[in-house]
Amino acid sequence: MRAAAFLDRLPETRWPALWLVALCLLLWLPGFFTIPPGDRDESRFAQATRQMVESGDYVRIRLGEVERNKKPAGIHWAQAAVVHGLEAAGVPARGQIWAYRVPSLLGALAAVLATFLLGRALVGRRAAFVAAAMLAPSMVLVVETHIAKTDAALLASITIAMGLMGRAYLAPDRFSPTMAAGFWAVLGLGVLLKGPIAPMVPLLAGITLAVMDRPRGARFWRLSAPWLAALRPGWGLPLMALFAAPWFVAIGIATEGRFFAEAIGGDMLGKVSSGEEAHWGPPGMYAAIFGITAFPSAWIVLRALPQAWAERMSPPVRFLLAWTVPTWLLFEAVATKLPHYVLPTFPALMLLGARWAMDPLRVAPPRWMGWLGNAALVGVAVGLPLVAGAAALHVEGRVEVFALLGIAAGAAMAWVLLRLARAQAWGRAALAGAILAVPVYASVLEGVIPRLQAVWLSPRLAAQLAAVAPGLPDERFGVVGYHEPSLQFALGGEIRLLRDGAAAAAFLAGGQGRIVAVNDRQEAAFRAAAAERGLTLRELGTVAGLNYVRGRQVALSLFRVD
Repeated sequence: MRAAAFLDRLPETRWPALWLVALCLLLWLPGFFTIPPGDRDESRFAQATRQMVESGDYVRIRLGEVERNKKPAGIHWAQAAVVHGLEAAGVPARGQIWAYRVPSLLGALAAVLATFLLGRALVGRRAAFVAAAMLAPSMVLVVETHIAKTDAALLASITIAMGLMGRAYLAPDRFSPTMAAGFWAVLGLGVLLKGPIAPMVPLLAGITLAVMDRPRGARFWRLSAPWLAALRPGWGLPLMALFAAPWFVAIGIATEGRFFAEAIGGDMLGKVSSGEEAHWGPPGMYAAIFGITAFPSAWIVLRALPQAWAERMSPPVRFLLAWTVPTWLLFEAVATKLPHYVLPTFPALMLLGARWAMDPLRVAPPRWMGWLGNAALVGVAVGLPLVAGAAALHVEGRVEVFALLGIAAGAAMAWVLLRLARAQAWGRAALAGAILAVPVYASVLEGVIPRLQAVWLSPRLAAQLAAVAPGLPDERFGVVGYHEPSLQFALGGEIRLLRDGAAAAAFLAGGQGRIVAVNDRQEAAFRAAAAERGLTLRELGTVAGLNYVRGRQVALSLFRVD
């Protein structure tokens, strides 16, 4: 009874922001400092930022010796600011991956707080608090807080912008110039983070609202949009451009136009027309995995959708649907699919879910949707730590006690929430789900993942190299058969990524004090090429494990000329 009373009083707390911050930190800090750098995207972003810090060039984005003309520089500037700030305070942050994750954590926190603060105008204070608490434990957001890249910060920009747009839509006469300036400013920052994605979401929502709000019987082109005048686009669009244009002009000059050719013609259009980097997915994929990506709140959102559609004539609901539906459908149509692409719609979905959960006159969904939601809840609550434990058993041949604790926590979570569902206590269930998700996530993020030594090849190879050749300059180290960006972050941007065993032998012969790491598939060719050059090799140790990106075992042996 005490727990039930606590959950009932929580939306009325005098310190809602403080409670939400505490919840977010409990959910997100496990693993934040201990999970090593991810092999691909995270290390690409972090290493490019570190090269900015070391070179002092904050216009061009480079990874090693290669230009990285895919995303704007906004997230790199945020990461560099954190690194400089920590180092000014005496914290050696340049080689610590967690320092580059701080903007992601702060961006996610800003998105949660904006869901509450700006969502109050759409669904009321109590439901907005519950919605923010539902957003915080969403699995895709929990993952993004642990990755040093753009998407959590982008979510903050979009959530703030859409929250302000919602106020303009509901009460255009009370929407001040300051609010309008904030709307365009955060969109400008969003453009600096990920190009057109930030303004795309309000643009699609605005088109949808203008079409749906047109007077009955009016011509298609006679649109009704008083909120548009409230947003003051006449000076707002130039303000948005002012935030982003200087860097785009500078990068265009610095790269002689290559940035735009590669970012637009290669990266963006490539994702639309084909599954970039084997990330293709069929239409409907995001709907199919929603129970996972939005765990543990998906089971409530799914129940809320039928009533939301039935009440689409209500202005707040119409706005939230306009925020969600066109953006979701667009990403379903794009060939390249990654789970976080639809994350900008999650605040709206959580607001719809919380509105339903806190409504005493809520309408029960079709029975099959309830069963689907329950299955998603139970399956992920138990399945997430179960999969983590199975991975530990498969990769390292050991039973992971933290996975067992996580399975127990997940089972307890499912039992509690299903009991609350039977009692129709949906507001309590939403808040309890966010709180009970803490031990489930902690068991995996702090207990299992950092302890999977076999999959963290780059830090182990860097440690082995430091043991046999401390202080080796990164340009004197070459590697064959393992070119993951995490190795560049671990060892430096000037390491040599060599093509094959013959290239490794040539690299060793090219100067004194050099070391190469050669994978097992290239070792025979490397030894043969070294023998042809008359090199006497000395093996310095081997690091073996699983390259989880490619799904295959790798053994990397270190060699130098004796």
